[in-house]
Order: sequence, then structure tokens, then C-alpha cells
Amino acid sequence: MADVVLGSNSEVGTLRVAILHRPGPELQRLTPRNNDALLFDGVPWVPRAQQEHDAFADLLRSRGVEVLLLADLLTEALASGAARMHGISAAVDGRRLGLPLAHELSAYLRTLDPAALAHVLMAGMTFNELPFSEAEISLVRRMHHGGDFVIDPLPNLLFTRDSSFWIGPRVAITSLALPARARETSLTDVIYAHHPRFLGVRRAYESRSAPVEGGDVLLLAPGVVAVGVGERTTPAGAEALARSLFDDDLAHTVLAVPIAQERAQMHLDTVCTMVDVDAVVMYPNIVDSLSAFTIHREDRGVRIDDAVPFVQAAAEAMGIDKLRVIDTGLDPVTAEREQWDDGNNTLAVAPGVVVAYERNVETNARLADSGIEVLAIAASELGTGRGGPRCMSCPAARDPI
Repeated sequence: MADVVLGSNSEVGTLRVAILHRPGPELQRLTPRNNDALLFDGVPWVPRAQQEHDAFADLLRSRGVEVLLLADLLTEALASGAARMHGISAAVDGRRLGLPLAHELSAYLRTLDPAALAHVLMAGMTFNELPFSEAEISLVRRMHHGGDFVIDPLPNLLFTRDSSFWIGPRVAITSLALPARARETSLTDVIYAHHPRFLGVRRAYESRSAPVEGGDVLLLAPGVVAVGVGERTTPAGAEALARSLFDDDLAHTVLAVPIAQERAQMHLDTVCTMVDVDAVVMYPNIVDSLSAFTIHREDRGVRIDDAVPFVQAAAEAMGIDKLRVIDTGLDPVTAEREQWDDGNNTLAVAPGVVVAYERNVETNARLADSGIEVLAIAASELGTGRGGPRCMSCPAARDPI
């Protein structure tokens, strides 16, 4: 399927290629002591999370989607010497480890084969796992406990949406806001720069001057992009992204959408995702309060309009009379529970066909009543990192709308 043209101009065009990450040993690193810092709300049962993820991937394949697994892409990319240097330099933090230990660790990592190096870059490494014992040369090593991380694990790799997104024929590698996730983009950078599948792919938004995360970016229509601004994406990031997309002729209108800076609404796609060319599923508690500043491309720069209700701004930018809004849940308690369980975080595999977590019974019923086909998947363990089917997928190719 390598002849599929990579790129996307919408959230709902028929999905052809998606990048997923199967939960792996990085999740085995989570403990009750570190899971908060690593952005998980619990300690997942990893074999069950893998079963659930395998079922998700198989469902996509059954709909004709080519599933690319991030671990495979990374291992294949690391056949390149330049890729290895890139990945190692991002993983070994000399400021934290001190130069003697950093040099020793980098030298060891250079001896690993691609699969073993990919494992360390994703799952991290503890001081106990260091293969050399020259503790006398490193105060850092002497003063750390053996179970401390010399390279931090990346359990949030599961959420491939955030570290890169495709817009038109280009890919944007983002800038992740929180320390627990910052290194994820170095791995996506390695993959897009060195994997043969992405040879010749051009980049969008290369400045990465301020935080922008893929979960905040919705491709509402060709040339129309919504960007959530809240806990993860900053106003400066949204503005830099808008200007970059305008400069590269990848968009003509960007909506900057303020969202609450809280865990339950970490990204725009936790409260609103597209389910058809003119329809969104949205958390009802914010339908009336969600607003948007519209940024227009103009000959002499940009124009920024005052904030108006999001559904109004979106419809105007998309050139439609009205954006159909399907609410999450029927009552405030159900709506809040199902929003927390990613009821709004659906992945469209075609116009009017979405993958959703089966636990969000009311939201899925409302989608079905509105003519949306719901493909339900289990998520008792996948949900501990607060992310649904959209978060767990990076669409690399969709049919144009």
C-alpha cells in the first residue's frame, strides 16, 4: 500500500493510513509513585491494554486502513547512523546526568542494534540497568537510587496524535508542553527524517517556537483549522502555527479556541471532534460557552476577529449554514462522566463513520440516532492515560474532501 498518497485535508475523509503505537514496556514503568508525573490517572494492566489496542488496530485494518506501528517505524529508521545519533542525543541529558555519565551512556547506546536502541528510547532506562559499573567517576550515579531513571520512559507514546499531524501533503512535528512528553517529538522527528516511507515528505510548522499539540488541532474543512488553546497549546503557539500555515498556503482561516486549563479538557479533541463533514460531537456543558477568535490570511499579513461562539465561527469559516452539534450524554452527570471517558474523542474512518469507546453508551446512542455509524472498541485499560481513539491515532493519509 506504499503507493497511497500521504496527506490529509480533513478530519473525516476516508482513512487510508494511520500511525498507532501498541502499548509496550514503557507502560510497565508506571507505578503509583510516578504515574501522576507521567500523566496517567492509574497504573494500567498492560497485557489487557495491548489486547484492547490490537482490537483497535484490527478494526482499522478491517476498514481498509494501513496501520503503521510507531515501534516498527522507529526500529527501521534507526538503521541510519544519523538517526541513531539524533535519537541518542535527545535521550541523554548531559545537564541532568553530568558529562562523565552522559558520555559513557551515549557510547553504550551507540553499540545497540536498532531494535534494542528503539526499546531504550521508548521504555527508558534505570540506573540499575546501566551496563557499566564505573560509579566512582560519576557523582550523579552515586547519589541516585537504582530504580531512578537515567532515561525517562515515554508512556504517552500511545497517543500518536499529539507529536505530529498531517495537513495537506505535509507533516507538522509539534512542540509538546509538559516535560513528561517533550522527548516524544524527537522520536517522530527521527521517523519522518529517516524512514524510507517518508522520503521527500516536506514539513509544516518548522519553527516550533511555542507549544502546539496535535490533540488541539482540528482540520474542520480544506483550508480551515481550529486550534485549542489551553493547558497544552499556548496562544503564542496557536498564532505561530496560523502564520506558518498561511505562509505555506496550507490554510486560509485558523480558529483559536480557548479551552479550560484542566486535566479533563487537556486538548480540544477531548471536548469536540468531527464525525461528518458538517457535524461534531461536543461536550454539552461547553457548547454555549466555547468561543473562537478567527484568524484570516490577508495580503498584508493577518486579521484577527473578535471572539464569537465556536459553532458560529466554524460554520462561517467552513462556508456552511450550520454546524451540526451532537451532544455527549443526556444529563449533566452522564455527560461529565462520558466526557471524562473520552466520549468526545472519536476517530472518523470515513464521513459519518467513527470509532468510539464502547463504555460511552449514551454518547454512542446519540451519535447513532443522528445517523453516525459507531464502531465501538473496549477501553477498560487504554483509558487510564485519558485519551480516546482520536488521541491514539495519527492519520497519515485520508481521501480528500
